[in-house]
Amino acid sequence: MVKVYSINDCPWCDKVKKYLKSKNVEFEEHNIEENDDDRDACYELTGDTMVPITTANDKDYVLGFEKAKLDEMLGL
Repeated sequence: MVKVYSINDCPWCDKVKKYLKSKNVEFEEHNIEENDDDRDACYELTGDTMVPITTANDKDYVLGFEKAKLDEMLGL
């Protein structure tokens, strides 16, 4: 399952979500501003709370909006 850790009013988070939708990639959005468990999971994954974070396996992740890295991680 692909997860996107994001915050409200984040243009880079929106870009990641729009890109995934354009590639027909299903994902769960986890807003770290609205949910403490999501914030803790994001921190545990990366050691930080910078967003957007996209992960496909709760281990490997891409920070920010980098199409090439997203494509590689997701096999697109």
